[in-house]
Amino acid sequence: MSTVYVKNIGANTEDKDIRAFFSFCGKISSLDVTTEGETKSAAVTFEKESAARTALLLDHTKLGEHELSVTSATGEPADSGDHDHPKSDAERETDEITQEEKPRARVLAEYLASGYLVADTGLKTAIALDEKHGVSQRFLATIQNLDQKYHATDRAKTADQSYGITARANSLFSGLSSYFEKALEAPSAKKIVDFYTTSSKQVQDIHNEAKRLAELKKQEAGGSSYKAAGLDKIFGAEKAPSQVDKPNDQVPGGAPSDAVATESNQPPISQGAYPGTAEKIPQ
Repeated sequence: MSTVYVKNIGANTEDKDIRAFFSFCGKISSLDVTTEGETKSAAVTFEKESAARTALLLDHTKLGEHELSVTSATGEPADSGDHDHPKSDAERETDEITQEEKPRARVLAEYLASGYLVADTGLKTAIALDEKHGVSQRFLATIQNLDQKYHATDRAKTADQSYGITARANSLFSGLSSYFEKALEAPSAKKIVDFYTTSSKQVQDIHNEAKRLAELKKQEAGGSSYKAAGLDKIFGAEKAPSQVDKPNDQVPGGAPSDAVATESNQPPISQGAYPGTAEKIPQ
């Protein structure tokens, strides 16, 4: 089972947005979208079966204003198997951490950190599946082995200084460094985040990890919540607050709001030019 069927997608939702949404689960090999009246449906086929099982946890999750229905092509539930997670580091193809091998609790935390609303039933199932199939324990071993290789906990440097791997793996939000945080007992060092060392998790733990990841994403976007939420890709670059809406005494160079109006003796300014110059104001 590597294909899921998705229904009740908003009619205005573009294919690229559907692909981006389900890419959190793993690599997509094909996406077939059809229009059904006022909504759309899609068949999403993943390269790996584990990614499709993760996608099933997104049933009742909202994409835009629409609550999605996500079912497997074969009718199998999400917990019917978990056969293609790497069982050991020897089975891993690269040092990059793929979406498919991450604990499902982490994947859903990434959804929440990106502004999506995931049903608590999906979060609970994710925790249960991770425990049932030993995913969390294997993943912790992977992180510990990568730590030994790249010495992540030896120094609290930025990702590109700490790891000699690819730019994607250096991402604050999704790369190796996102599993480590500064150690309070040793500010010059790092430790693995407790979320990945704790065997027993609750729904609130996923929400807390999502908040931490959201802050990393904000840092990666230069401190902009607008960019971190991906709004710049939808609405364009973030605009500075308009001075038009500010009180006059809050505008640089503006007179106090209680100032008495006087008639100026200065010659009128040419339309579209900076005051005192002939230089045109960029439009």
